[in-house]
Amino acid sequence: MDNSPIDQIDRRMIEELRVDARMTVAELSRRVGLSKTPCQIRLKRLVEEGYIRGFRAVIDPVRLGMGHIAFAEVKLSDTREKALEAFRRAVLQVEEVEECHMLASHFDYLLKVRTADITAYRAVLGEKISSLPHVASTSTFVVMETIVDQGG
Repeated sequence: MDNSPIDQIDRRMIEELRVDARMTVAELSRRVGLSKTPCQIRLKRLVEEGYIRGFRAVIDPVRLGMGHIAFAEVKLSDTREKALEAFRRAVLQVEEVEECHMLASHFDYLLKVRTADITAYRAVLGEKISSLPHVASTSTFVVMETIVDQGG
């Protein structure tokens, strides 16, 4: 889509929704100083143009028994485009992977993996991550404490 430029009001709307995406359009319009209809039009445009990709509930994974976080460095045996695409498609199927980032580093991908505990992580690493296409090696870093989490 051809994104049109956003202004200060659009940015304020995005910031307000980042904090509380459940607020009504009436409340959002009050906070940004617009009437309801122009606010709805702007919100619709921000969604359609991809500035706002969606709305979701931010859950507490610890309360759901998924408090273990590990980061796995993944080095591939082949980094040609066909191999990268095969890895990308396959990693999307591993539900325990919360994030996957391709990096310019001595390894190729960094995965954020969430499980119930270290035993579950070991199983995911051994049975799922290590079996992904073209994985040559992995290295794990276990999170001891989370200091900043933007709710992702």
